[in-house]
Amino acid sequence: MRINSPTPFRDTLAPANPRRMAEITRRRLLVSGGIGAGLVVAWAAWPRTYLPNVAAAPDERVFNAFLKIARDGKIIVAVPQCEHGQGVFTTLPQIVADELGADWRTVGVEAAPMSPLYANPLAADALFGDGFAGVPERLRDEHWTRDALMLTAGSTSIRRFEAPLREAGAAARVLLCQAAAKRWDADWRDCATADGFVVLGDRRLRFGELAEAAASGKLPAELPYRIGDEGRLTGEALPRIDVPAKVDGSANFVADVRLPDMVFASIRQAPHRDARLRSANIAAAGRVPGMLHVVRNDRWIAAVANNWWAANRALAALAPRFEGPVPPDDAAIDRALGAALDATGHRIASTGDVDGVFTGARLVEAEYRVAPALHAAVEPPAATAHWQNERLELWAATQAPSLARAAAARAIGVAEAQVILHPMLSGGSFGAALEVDVVAQAAIIAKELRRPVQLAWSRGEALLHDRVRPPARARMTARLAPNGAILGWRARIAVPATGRELATRLLPDDSLRRLAAALPAGADGYAMRGAVPPYRLGAAEVWHHPVALDLPTGHLRGGADGYTAFFTECFLDELARVAGAEPMSYRVGLLGDEPRLARCLTTAAALGGWSGGVPGSGQGIACHRMADSRIAVLAEAGVDAAGRPRVDRLVAAVDCGRAINPDIVRQQIEGGLIFGAATTRGAAAHYRDGLASIRRYGEVGLPILADAPEITVELIDSTADPGGVGDLGVPAAAPAIANAVFAAGGTRWRHLPFRSA
Repeated sequence: MRINSPTPFRDTLAPANPRRMAEITRRRLLVSGGIGAGLVVAWAAWPRTYLPNVAAAPDERVFNAFLKIARDGKIIVAVPQCEHGQGVFTTLPQIVADELGADWRTVGVEAAPMSPLYANPLAADALFGDGFAGVPERLRDEHWTRDALMLTAGSTSIRRFEAPLREAGAAARVLLCQAAAKRWDADWRDCATADGFVVLGDRRLRFGELAEAAASGKLPAELPYRIGDEGRLTGEALPRIDVPAKVDGSANFVADVRLPDMVFASIRQAPHRDARLRSANIAAAGRVPGMLHVVRNDRWIAAVANNWWAANRALAALAPRFEGPVPPDDAAIDRALGAALDATGHRIASTGDVDGVFTGARLVEAEYRVAPALHAAVEPPAATAHWQNERLELWAATQAPSLARAAAARAIGVAEAQVILHPMLSGGSFGAALEVDVVAQAAIIAKELRRPVQLAWSRGEALLHDRVRPPARARMTARLAPNGAILGWRARIAVPATGRELATRLLPDDSLRRLAAALPAGADGYAMRGAVPPYRLGAAEVWHHPVALDLPTGHLRGGADGYTAFFTECFLDELARVAGAEPMSYRVGLLGDEPRLARCLTTAAALGGWSGGVPGSGQGIACHRMADSRIAVLAEAGVDAAGRPRVDRLVAAVDCGRAINPDIVRQQIEGGLIFGAATTRGAAAHYRDGLASIRRYGEVGLPILADAPEITVELIDSTADPGGVGDLGVPAAAPAIANAVFAAGGTRWRHLPFRSA
């Protein structure tokens, strides 16, 4: 898929990568004394030069893996990340255009094909690192790169791709200058670029005029980058490339794909991975007008019709029944979390002698609970598949295209080279599009029917089978000095090992992961991310108590920080109250090693008119650091007549390093704040009678426009490298609101979503 600015979408094929390093999995790694003890370093030192494999139209010239220029001057940037509303179809091309000296009006984008050049080991480590515990970081990165593991997750897009995108823009600029200098009989070093032209004094040549000659040029040994601030696009609030097509309806999503002779499918799945299909009323389904086929296996059954509504009605008529295990209910989940807290855990961080500090002392204790959280994305899981000529074509909105392709190939028993995946825009996702079930299911149905099929989960199916952010429970303990200083801090957090679960589910055939799985399991870093406080504490310990829940969990926007920040920032607010201290100043006094976070706090307080959070003020504050960024949030909140939290205002101060596009940063922070606020009153999964009890979108409890607070976002100028912002707004919102509700009426809600007990 390609997006040009300002013209609408145009589809392009994404051919299979000819340099896919499949043969690497047949190499043997020599391991001695455990994975981390010794490795054959020659494996990591193998040459790894990968050629660009972007497709080019006859009038386009490929400059490198990220950039093409057409004769008419149009610049196409290959974006290796899924656009699901976070703005990567704008910010990533903006980096290239800035270094190239392009006219923004001529820049368009297309989804990058699969290649090691687009692998994202930073996101892979964030998601799957705990499934590879004991494998050295360098080896993991090489492994994921050579497997072309393309991922969009963990606020990593700019952090991972800024450097190669700048290099791509700089390389094309040099080649264009060389081509122009040759025409002018000049030194290319004297040439510059601006607004889509190569310029030298009064002489100007358009990029399009030079593209053919420039693309075959040779780069110097040292690549010069642009200097100076004049004419730069970084830091400019440029208009989003994807917005015009989304506004006029020409943007293509999976549900918009139409192929000749295509049919539509709806699916019903077993409530548990070990449950099996027992019966279905095939005759009743056959009486539904438009019904065509039934495709079934042990785990699911799908109805296929000439339109999706008929398929979904036929599915209801099938009335499938499954037998086997069922998910635990809410009470069983809570019991398991409590039992885990009472059992032995794994210490992930410590300083000083906490036991000694606590012995014989008066302690402050609190326990917090977080329910499983739903993705509830606007677009339910969907995929379109077509099997013909021993080849499968797929159209899917996926944050993990290489994993989706592998899952489809595995499901129908073919080689990955026989699968072509066309990445589509995603209507939201929040992490749900990392999962590959719908792609595998569509592949099976398409191969059986031998005709194009579009499979879409119903809203109820998406909610019933959501891989939720895991439930968690924290037992927080601290000792305060007479002056309010924190002498000791202990956090015990019971939560499933979601990082290892993600690696096992999404990388089932990975030999290196299976090798790592043979080692003893410890704490899960993914599940505990953000749990170590940024504050300077006298003695501190943070423990992970893994919980073996028979409940599939996955990655949700904000990740584990969405609950660990709630635990830390709510408890710190409680400590400030016990110490008789003003909560904002109390935090600042503990942030001697975090001046950027302290500045965020003071900025948010100044902008929001912080009153000290005194009783009756309805003001609360919280802060957090993640993805190399910092945020502080001031909330004004209370409780409405129905006893539900009411959020009137949110003020956020953000230090995310250099902002490529300030408007998109603000959009992401605003969206994250609303997302975090939604977790205080809903967006949680509940389980009863062996099923998730929320089946309709209206039951999720999402805020509506009337509930939306006034939001102010202040970006703090910074020269630091860009940090992540896609998740940043989520973690601090809920604790800031909880602290504000306490200040409004004295009720301390320690449950997320809020409830009184």
